[in-house]
Amino acid sequence: MAHTLTKKSSHGGVVKQFSVFAENKVGRLHDVISLLAGKDVHVLALCLVDTTDSTIIRLVVDYPEVAAPLLSQHGFNHSLVEVLAVEIDTEARLSVVTSSLVQAEINIHYIYPFLMRPNNRTGLVLRLEDPDLATEVLKRNMVTVLTQTDLAR
Repeated sequence: MAHTLTKKSSHGGVVKQFSVFAENKVGRLHDVISLLAGKDVHVLALCLVDTTDSTIIRLVVDYPEVAAPLLSQHGFNHSLVEVLAVEIDTEARLSVVTSSLVQAEINIHYIYPFLMRPNNRTGLVLRLEDPDLATEVLKRNMVTVLTQTDLAR
C-alpha cells in the first residue's frame, strides 16, 4: 500500500513518535501492532514503560499520518511527540552521539533502538531537550540524522 508522507518539519531531522496509553493487560500490545499491520503500517522502533495500572507504548512507525487516525478510531488514547532518529553503523558510533550531546549540554530524556529499518540499518530514537540544536550538533559530528521520509518503505 502506498502512503503519502507529510512534509518535513523545520528541524529537518524530526521523526514522529506515538505514546499510546494502554491498560496493563495481556494482549494490548498485540492489539496495537495488529491494528497497524492490518493497514500496512510498520512498527520500526518500540519501547514499553510499565506502571501499576497502565503501559505507555512508545513507537515509531513508517507512516504516522495513517497510524494517528487509525489509533483514534479504535479507541487507543495517544499523543504524538517529535523525536530525533539517528543512524549508527557500529556500537562505537553510540559514543559519538552521546559525547556530541554532552559537549553541547543537551539532556537526553530517553533513548531506545530501532527494531528494523529499511536497508537493515541500525538506528536510535532519542527524545531530547533541544531537538534543533541536537540536530545541528549531531550533523556537525558526522552523525546521520534521519527524517520521517527516511523511514518510509
